[in-house]
Amino acid sequence: MCHELLQDPNFFRLLLSIDEELAAELKACGCACGGVLHRADYPRKPRGCLAEVRSQFESRWSFCCARCRKRSTSMSVRFLGRRVYLAVAVVVASVRRVQASESATRLARALAVPVRTLERWRRWWQEQFARTALWRGACGRFLPPVPIERMPAGVLERFTGTPTQSMHHFLMFLTPLTVGCPITLAEVL
Repeated sequence: MCHELLQDPNFFRLLLSIDEELAAELKACGCACGGVLHRADYPRKPRGCLAEVRSQFESRWSFCCARCRKRSTSMSVRFLGRRVYLAVAVVVASVRRVQASESATRLARALAVPVRTLERWRRWWQEQFARTALWRGACGRFLPPVPIERMPAGVLERFTGTPTQSMHHFLMFLTPLTVGCPITLAEVL
């Protein structure tokens, strides 16, 4: 199951390598003004991360233009916006909470996620996520339609393959939300 990914150091290394690629792509594009981008990372204190890889997850990669000083932050599969919990932890805990099982309660305790936070995440998936441009543009591609009350489990289930592959594809699907940038759906899927 997906909760096993939270204990798999190889999965965390996969997320790290994907973020490295996303950051390298952004840096290679440079700034819109033509200036060179230099690293200007944000420090993070990630929760929901294995201790053995935590040090590699303590920075959100970002860049600053040498000419205009504009900041550019690359999309990420590790972080879901400004949340302190890693994206995979938010997804897994939200999926398990929707399923409302005893294992969901154990997982919440293991991640040290307060019940209020789980409820806030559930509301985010069902209210804010459902109104994002990303979901409004993509929801028609999911047939039969995913009921709002089944978010995010209903969406995650649509990504096929092993649990690692499904989660990888789902996190890639969510990357436009990590920076709030306009991106076409075809670039994500």
